[in-house]
Amino acid sequence: MSAIASWVSDYFTVHADATVTIPQTPGNTESASSKAEPADETAQDDAPEEEAEEAEEEEEEEEEEEEAEDQKPAIVEACENTKACAPLKHHFEECQERVLGKSEDDGHHEDCVEEMFHLMHCVDQCMAPKLFAQLK
Repeated sequence: MSAIASWVSDYFTVHADATVTIPQTPGNTESASSKAEPADETAQDDAPEEEAEEAEEEEEEEEEEEEAEDQKPAIVEACENTKACAPLKHHFEECQERVLGKSEDDGHHEDCVEEMFHLMHCVDQCMAPKLFAQLK
């Protein structure tokens, strides 16, 4: 180790029991120590800043809440009732009634996944152009 590196190492080494005295100024009459001090003092100093940040975040949230309402549910409902999709919706609802009406004691488990996929495919084909036209 060179002489300069040794001097820098010795000069900037902080010992656990070292106490540093800070010159007194009108706003500061404390001394600093390298030992850990309770974090309560720093938390009290940061409290006004944190409150200001929280107030700003609340204002931003209020601005975000003023966004337009989602049009997709209304478009989906309208598409489910179109001439092309209405038979698929009827078939899906019949399947649901049949499945919910059956008891599971017979060992045969039926679901309406296929009917749901057919209906959703039809609804997606109907809805996509309408929804994306509103986004432009």
